[in-house]
Amino acid sequence: MSRPFLLVACVLALFASEVYGEVVEHTFHVGNLTIQRLCRSQMITAVNGSLPGPTIRVREGDTLIVHVLNKSPYNLTIHWHGVFQMLSGWADGPVYVTQCPILPGNSYTYKFTITGQEGTLWWHAHVSWIRATVYGALIIRPRSGRSYPFPKPYREIPIVLGEWWNANVVDVEDEALASGAPPNVSDAFTINGRPGDLYPCSRIGTYKLTVIPGKTYLLRIINAALNTQLFFKIANHHLTVVSADASYTQPYKTDVVVVAPGQTTDVLLTADRPLGDYYMAARAYASAAGGQFDNTTTTGIVHYEGSTSSVPLMPVLPAFNDTPTAHRFYSNLTSLKTTLNAHVADHVDERMFITVGLGLSACDRNATCGGPNGLKFAASMNNQSFQLPSTLSMLQAFFSGVKGIYTEDFPDNPPVVFDYTNTNPNNSFNPSLYMTEKNTRVKKLRYNSTVEIVFQNTALIGVENHPIHLHGFNFLVLAQGFGNYNPVRDRKKFNFVNPQERNTIAVAVGGWAVVRFKANNPGVWIMHCHLDVHLPWGLAGAFVVENGPTPSSRLPPPPPDLPRC
Repeated sequence: MSRPFLLVACVLALFASEVYGEVVEHTFHVGNLTIQRLCRSQMITAVNGSLPGPTIRVREGDTLIVHVLNKSPYNLTIHWHGVFQMLSGWADGPVYVTQCPILPGNSYTYKFTITGQEGTLWWHAHVSWIRATVYGALIIRPRSGRSYPFPKPYREIPIVLGEWWNANVVDVEDEALASGAPPNVSDAFTINGRPGDLYPCSRIGTYKLTVIPGKTYLLRIINAALNTQLFFKIANHHLTVVSADASYTQPYKTDVVVVAPGQTTDVLLTADRPLGDYYMAARAYASAAGGQFDNTTTTGIVHYEGSTSSVPLMPVLPAFNDTPTAHRFYSNLTSLKTTLNAHVADHVDERMFITVGLGLSACDRNATCGGPNGLKFAASMNNQSFQLPSTLSMLQAFFSGVKGIYTEDFPDNPPVVFDYTNTNPNNSFNPSLYMTEKNTRVKKLRYNSTVEIVFQNTALIGVENHPIHLHGFNFLVLAQGFGNYNPVRDRKKFNFVNPQERNTIAVAVGGWAVVRFKANNPGVWIMHCHLDVHLPWGLAGAFVVENGPTPSSRLPPPPPDLPRC
């Protein structure tokens, strides 16, 4: 080969990688793992023998291929939390929504391209509670030749916050569903799989981050806990938020970060304190008054290189029920105007008002359940308690035109208008309000339509902050507040300039949030509370987005190895 031809070939290869990205390939071996935590041995389900599972690193524009081999005793799917999955909805992962489960002993290969996203996302199981231990970080860097919209950090470190039970988590869930009562709360929280030295038998192995004085680090914080929102602080340090849910934010300086299950927050940490050791710590933000929760604290250690200190400083964490601090953090984030994935559309095609919260449903015949009034806990959106199908995935039904798997009649408004956040007895335990209806209803959307949703918290059985996650899209958070949403008063608060962009919104306890998104991705997309106790109870709904008018806007056929029911 001549030298000029070789040079041209190299240039073309470099250009192709710049335009189309690389192929990144992983293999997930999912199986049993016995590990030591809290003075005991516990068998868990894990990926590649580690907790958390492997960190996936890609660049925007790359194609990710993950071979999943299910060697566990449980059905399995993997969800790539926050990935748009443009025209690759078959790879989204929620069981019975976009695919049937990967049965024990079987395998499936996920393949999709990361398009138009940079920052921190994550992956996790989307079948039952095995998400408690089957999860890991998904880091998306800018493609070659592009840079962050903030000073390049010295190092980047995933900080994955988790939740731990001294029990088989599938049994914990099954017992709760059988009894109709809330599940047992966790026994610990974790940082990168480690509880930290405030727990028994946990000092050895506490996560430690060694920093060089004067250097700046990018901490990629992920809340992988099942049921708990978390406050996170580092003693005597300020943090600068630069991204949330893989969307860049205006730099926001804070001494505390709040992350709901499913959310991610990227922060810059500058090692500008005196030499020493400093705890990073996380504990619950428990918004439900009177509800049981894990009141323990997980810790890691920020160790300054050269320090001889042996006693880390502990941060003063907010009170467990410090809703003002949580709301201040959630509501003060705004997007970088130059990096919004979508402008705020002036015209809205679909308006929905969706109530979210806990309710009750009838107990099985001749049984007494552990919920209030001898009933079982349920949860709902607009009084519809979502029930997954079991004979065919919803996306397969959509693609093949199969009837009877779901109905396209999810209501745009709740069936009854009432004082949603009033906790007086006329509301809180009113059977005409709290009894829910089990079904599989979806909202059908035209391709490229603009959708505005008001999420309204309710106080029927209890009132708490609900993190709502939408698959397949980001939404723009136009406004959020407390009490009952008032369209005349509260529309004046809308941010049309630089609203934060999210895939998971923490709807304030006893409050509301208004979001907007463009339905430009055909397929079936579930929207659900990311407190895993609430998903099987039915706090979910789904959108069916019609195909577009051109081949490039239509869902392609399913992969030949897609698991069948």
